[in-house]
Amino acid sequence: MLLLLSEWLRDAFHIKIPAAFVYFSTRMILAAVTSLLFTIVLGPRFIKKLYELKIGQSIRGLEECPLLAELHGKKKDTPTMGGILILSSMAFSLILWMDLRSAFTLILFLTTFCLGALGARDDYLKLCYKNSKGLKAKKKMLIQTLFSTLVALYLLCPGFTQAVAGKKFFRPPSAKEQIAAPQETQGKSHPLTATLDTLHYIEQFYLPFFKDPIWVFDGWMKILSFFLIVFVITGASNAVNLTDGLDGLAAGCLVMVSLVLALFAFLSNHFDLARYLNILYIEGSGEIAVYLFALAGAALGFLWYNGYPAQVFMGDTGSLALGGILGVSAVLLRREVILAIAGAIFVAEALSVILQVLSYRYRNKKRVFLIAPLHHHFEYKGWPETKVVIRFWIVGLLFAIIAVASLKFQ
Repeated sequence: MLLLLSEWLRDAFHIKIPAAFVYFSTRMILAAVTSLLFTIVLGPRFIKKLYELKIGQSIRGLEECPLLAELHGKKKDTPTMGGILILSSMAFSLILWMDLRSAFTLILFLTTFCLGALGARDDYLKLCYKNSKGLKAKKKMLIQTLFSTLVALYLLCPGFTQAVAGKKFFRPPSAKEQIAAPQETQGKSHPLTATLDTLHYIEQFYLPFFKDPIWVFDGWMKILSFFLIVFVITGASNAVNLTDGLDGLAAGCLVMVSLVLALFAFLSNHFDLARYLNILYIEGSGEIAVYLFALAGAALGFLWYNGYPAQVFMGDTGSLALGGILGVSAVLLRREVILAIAGAIFVAEALSVILQVLSYRYRNKKRVFLIAPLHHHFEYKGWPETKVVIRFWIVGLLFAIIAVASLKFQ
């Protein structure tokens, strides 16, 4: 909004706004600071209101997990649905600092709203109906898959893309790639490039440590690209949700992963930097970086109140939406594998649940872990909650560094 306001003041009244406020780097910093301060300042009032409404966290039952219920019994009355605070601060930053004409802005806003609403509905059912476990897993997965399908259709179907391309505030993203060695013209080096529309740049699949796409999903292979997009968005949303089980664990990991993806988004938005680092140039991807910085700031501010002992939990309202935002961002940047590396903790938590369920079902009720997700397994082994969280953060930071290192080692 402020970007549009500055352009209007310049064109209508010839009032010059410092150019620094237009730069992506400036808006990234301001977005992070805005969401951080918004969360910290409004946190006490928000938490107090949740206590008044008696929105307390539900604990897995005594019959299902007696030891876990004993370990976490003191958290029963701690309010949940803190994700509303996180998403509100992010939306506030989006309105202030992002370009509202960008397709990336609209996609990220829709992701925040749709998956946030799904998580809020799930939390509401758990809190308002006795013995309710919220939305059924199949119904929740169906809604997540439908949303992911809409994103995939927008990116992969030319007809759908062209239907919205003419709208002023929904221009489809595009990319550029170097197709030949630089040519010398008047003593300057100019690389030969090709512009890729949304469909063609989304078809490309990249792996870290390799500068060129290792696969192009053209022709009937677009079906695989479609399923990959749906899997990444839905999987990321659920993986963050599964990780949100200990004080500060998910919030701390979200800060690291969002900053890694934001770095890739920022570098992908600068043609010279992208060419130097041998990564795909994606026009306007700096808007993704702005929003991911807002996510990092909001998650860090939330950690102020969510760190042990937690005063509030984000609930499904926050975890489903924040995971979905990471998944959508990774898809738009063509960095799905980078998300898996930087978000190794999220991947491990999700895999632990999948392995536990499969083992219990097909190995005569035998378990791989003492309990799933993985963080509870270590609690069962006698690790204090704070030790589990800090060690998971350290591992998460290590993998985040590996993800960033892939920029140079390719």
